Amino acid sequence: MTPHALPQTLEFPYAAPPGPGEVVEVRPGIFWARLALPFRLDHVNLYLVEDGAGLALIDTGIDNPPSRAAWEALIDGPLKGRKLTRLIATHFHPDHIGLAGWLCERFEMPLAMSQTEYLLGLNIRLDPSALKSEPYRGFYRSHGLSAESTEILLGNGLQYLRMVAPPPKTFQRLMADDPLTIGGRSFVVLTGGGHSPEHVMLYAAEDNLLIAGDQILAKISPNVSVEAMEPDGDPLGIYIRSLEKLKARVPGDVLVLPGHNLPFVGLHTRADELIAHHEARCRAIVEACSGGPQTAAELVPVIFGRPIDDPHQLVFAFGEALAHINALIRTGRVRFAGAADGLALEAA
Repeated sequence: MTPHALPQTLEFPYAAPPGPGEVVEVRPGIFWARLALPFRLDHVNLYLVEDGAGLALIDTGIDNPPSRAAWEALIDGPLKGRKLTRLIATHFHPDHIGLAGWLCERFEMPLAMSQTEYLLGLNIRLDPSALKSEPYRGFYRSHGLSAESTEILLGNGLQYLRMVAPPPKTFQRLMADDPLTIGGRSFVVLTGGGHSPEHVMLYAAEDNLLIAGDQILAKISPNVSVEAMEPDGDPLGIYIRSLEKLKARVPGDVLVLPGHNLPFVGLHTRADELIAHHEARCRAIVEACSGGPQTAAELVPVIFGRPIDDPHQLVFAFGEALAHINALIRTGRVRFAGAADGLALEAA
């Protein structure tokens, strides 16, 4: 995820996030909390919605000792005496479902999420070392990543995938256009792709509010990556189409409650900024390839403006470069340079 937005184009109703062990009420009966993350993106937002005598929770944070301690502070502090009634996970990434199993067991509550996201999270938990095997190792090497960088990426770079407690063995499926009642509020389930395959959002028309997860963020672009298990995938094309559908479905003046950064108003403006941001990256790739064949590894600093050395960041940067490359190949703007150059690309 990379910063690039023009903050003056958006409205931020809350100048600062809640501190450790605090919650902020963003609408009557809707609360915002924040947990720390040990990454460059150093936080994740959680939301709680009044649900009868308790609170429905959206997303959880990763599973590590600091996150569990942060949850204990919330449970003993602003949530004291409140039962969590259900957990809704926006998508399968560890910062959003890492503590799902722990919290669901503790509060005896069900987990609700889309089927694709649940099965992906379950698969990673069951076989977290699968991505170290072939053909995944060869996938990264074939796109120009050195043997040393590949081993670092497959080791430390993917360590965050293990920050997930054993997930619940059952779940309740959420699908696009499902109505969802939480307490006295009516939501409709929306789904999007690109950042993850079947990302769930909750839209409350009467409250003019969208709980957006990572599908749209105010100051950074959600990571949109090609995964080794789907090397020819087009997550960027899917993401752009998802943003267009979101603009068509949801008014531009909703309050957006995102998975990271601050809540904001300006959904359509932000969607247009993100679309323009990715098109600028595509143009940079085409320009670089016009000067001679380029591998995906060589194009990472082209689109990010600097080399990426941190293993955790390299996972996302490499996948994001491939997402732009695959989109450009599909639209005929770049092509493979020829068998002699392996998977190097040239402008079409």
